[in-house]
Amino acid sequence: MAAERLRNRPCGGRYGDIVQSIGNTPLVELPNLSPKPGVRIWAKLESRNPTGSVKDRVARALIEDAEEKGAIAPGQTILEPTSGNTGISLALICKLKGYRLKVVMPENVTPERTQLLSMYGAEIVYSPGDQGSNGAVAMALEMASADPSCYMPYQYGNQANPNAHYNGTAVEILEELDEVAAFVAGLGTGGTLMGNGRRLKETFGDAVKIVAAEPMQGEPVQGLRSLDDGFIPPIIDISLLDRKIFVTNHDAIVWTRKLLDEEGLFAGVSTGAIASIAVRIAGELEEGNVVFVVADDGWKYLSSGIYTLPVEEVENLESTVWW
Repeated sequence: MAAERLRNRPCGGRYGDIVQSIGNTPLVELPNLSPKPGVRIWAKLESRNPTGSVKDRVARALIEDAEEKGAIAPGQTILEPTSGNTGISLALICKLKGYRLKVVMPENVTPERTQLLSMYGAEIVYSPGDQGSNGAVAMALEMASADPSCYMPYQYGNQANPNAHYNGTAVEILEELDEVAAFVAGLGTGGTLMGNGRRLKETFGDAVKIVAAEPMQGEPVQGLRSLDDGFIPPIIDISLLDRKIFVTNHDAIVWTRKLLDEEGLFAGVSTGAIASIAVRIAGELEEGNVVFVVADDGWKYLSSGIYTLPVEEVENLESTVWW
């Protein structure tokens, strides 16, 4: 068992530039969260990507797909709605590839996201905070319609988004595990769930359950969305999901701290929401591997204070807080 646990690769590989290094993230077992000896919980550390989130995979796929189709040219402006992570990932890639980037995101995201976008040279347009990411999508679509010189990859409706996971993330999981009983990810654009879900279903059939962590309607969990709020991303195929389980912002915050305190995993708030559902699913199994996605790291949320608050104060936080 010890030898298996230490079956790590001493070098992550050699790459020609930072964009090529996206992906190949670690799959780490979280033994302290497992409710039963026969059930193993694994975290896919997408926080190890260059800008610290799973969206590096998506951003690269969106831009490379547009280049292959001849949809963009050097110096052109890329326009995209985002809650932060996709914008940051696009900003890095656009900076290196010679594209201008304009992002639309809610005005109440954490200041770290704004700083990172500015650092990479992106232009930021703020949408009303109380409208969440749906408001950013609506505003970006209006801007794209008014300025045809801009190219909008539109992660919510672009098959390059789930394909990044079908051809990347899921393949990496399958390289490490011979069996997956459940895969859990957050319901955002739908790309992570759709891409991984399709590949895992092709491999294991109904033996694997694809589970979405979805915020309750009106619950502002950063990076996730409730389909009941009125916008269903076009790339989402609900029939691929075996279950959608609701989670509150309070649960997301509490479990973000649990990951840190019990497993040493420094992750963002959406990962707390996802982990809470993964542990719930694990509790329903007698054996098998449960894999969940660590969507991003905690660096972008430091200003929220949740990582340094006493545990009892975290437990008492109101569920309506927007980070």
